Amino acid sequence: MRTAMTGDSWHSGCPVSLSQLRVLTLSYWGFDNRAHTGRIVVNADVARSVVSVFRRLYAARYPIRRMQPVDAYGGSDFRSIADNTSSFNCRAATGSTRWSEHAYGHAIDIDPIENPYVEGGTTSHGASRPYLDRSRDRPGMAYPGSVVVQAFAAVGWGWRGSWSGSVRDYQHFSVSGR
Repeated sequence: MRTAMTGDSWHSGCPVSLSQLRVLTLSYWGFDNRAHTGRIVVNADVARSVVSVFRRLYAARYPIRRMQPVDAYGGSDFRSIADNTSSFNCRAATGSTRWSEHAYGHAIDIDPIENPYVEGGTTSHGASRPYLDRSRDRPGMAYPGSVVVQAFAAVGWGWRGSWSGSVRDYQHFSVSGR
């Protein structure tokens, strides 16, 4: 796994070393109503919390489209938005020069198509446009009080879907809430 990550999601100069990361193999329910197994890379210091979250999601049969390290997409955050649930990616925060919480393995994006990054009322991924209307509860959507929001809140993580203003990141859960 370390070889696959080097040059894609991890590179020299990242704020965490490869030895600080863990690959978790987790069970999840797919949109096909079947059990699947996926992998996600997180910081070792949050691994137990992440396992706890995904146990809750599995018990609730919360659907996840797919779960692969972002390396399967060449380290491209945009390509991974093809409805891939992922965590670690050594990159800057969107629209910033500071490190993203993903660069520390302290953030997870859940079902990015159903939970788009929205700025100024629109999203850059065409498949997410039907999910701009957050008034309809559909499978895989995160909303206040949903099982996914509650599962992350139970371990102290924040959700960027609750931000006010012109930017909402419905897929993004993190230790810091950023």
